[in-house]
Amino acid sequence: MKDSFEARLQLDRPLVMGILNVTPDSFSDGGVHLDPLVARDKARVMVGEGADLIDVGGESTRPGALPVSPDEQCRR
Repeated sequence: MKDSFEARLQLDRPLVMGILNVTPDSFSDGGVHLDPLVARDKARVMVGEGADLIDVGGESTRPGALPVSPDEQCRR
């Protein structure tokens, strides 16, 4: 039996992943997706443009960024 991840995704081809940053200090989008409704709408646009998956980033990877707790990442 396949696990739930494999059952939901077809892994027989490459998948396109959209990256959605929801951090206040995002250097790539200026923090424009902080509002959950704006983030949702952007994710829908990405799916419409062909994204199979959406990676919602709740922690900045910019140089010098401080770590963020898992709870804070989920809140974002």
